[in-house]
Amino acid sequence: MKVGFIGLGAMGRPIAASLQRAGHALQVYDLRRVEGFADWKDSPGKAAEGCEVLFTSLPGPAEVEAVAAQIKSPVVWFDLSTNSPKVIRKLHAELQEKRIELLDAPVSGGPKGAQSGKLAIWVGGEQAVFEKFKQVLQAIGDQVLYVGPIGAGTVAKLAHNAASFTIQAALAEVFTLGVKAGVEPLALLRALRQGATGRKRTFDRLAEHFLPGVYDPPAFTVRLAHKDVALALELAKECGVPMRVGRIAFEELDEAMKRGWGERDCRVAMTLQEERAEVNVHVSRERLEGLTD
Repeated sequence: MKVGFIGLGAMGRPIAASLQRAGHALQVYDLRRVEGFADWKDSPGKAAEGCEVLFTSLPGPAEVEAVAAQIKSPVVWFDLSTNSPKVIRKLHAELQEKRIELLDAPVSGGPKGAQSGKLAIWVGGEQAVFEKFKQVLQAIGDQVLYVGPIGAGTVAKLAHNAASFTIQAALAEVFTLGVKAGVEPLALLRALRQGATGRKRTFDRLAEHFLPGVYDPPAFTVRLAHKDVALALELAKECGVPMRVGRIAFEELDEAMKRGWGERDCRVAMTLQEERAEVNVHVSRERLEGLTD
């Protein structure tokens, strides 16, 4: 296909190179000249002109909006940037008048994933358009998923990254606790990887209790989880290790104990957030079947 590509930074350049290797004819634009692309254009509008599909890989919402203002010709546009759902939905509505079909398609995998083609791509927009261009997306990522209507891919990306950095903060706490309490870092890493959490992919565990809403009979009770985190916080205090994330986790378990849930599965404490957010995130066992195979 004839492909327009705007934004040749740390992610955009290797992604564009993958499209080129797959045999697509690229016309590209970036604020600075980048080697390896013969058909260089001097504006975003010209990069998009006459293309069947356009890709953008830009720093954020402001840059995507600036590009949108310059695109005039009808095209299917996949925005690979991490954007704002509000902005992407607004642009989608505005661009429909120009016969420009915008889909949000943020990626995950970092520059190494972009170079190797091992990228997750989460797509929001018209499903028929996604299906038509899925093969092009598969030239740049090995995990291409249609998530839902416009903005859904971006919501998934933001949720993913919020999870990543929250887990990062928690791991920073537990490693400082473990090392300051006397365990050598590599030995601690090996020990944590052997535990129940370490052996299983983090998100796979959601299908066991939280998503189906099954907390009885328990695999590990609230009472035991409450006791263990209390002991960890006691150790942290003795060692002089701040545990801000750990304290939040303890407060959730403490509230679950006050609710009389001590003998239920510890994941029942997660329903407290559902109450606060006023949303039910449950999925039936039938729909979850095979998800973690």
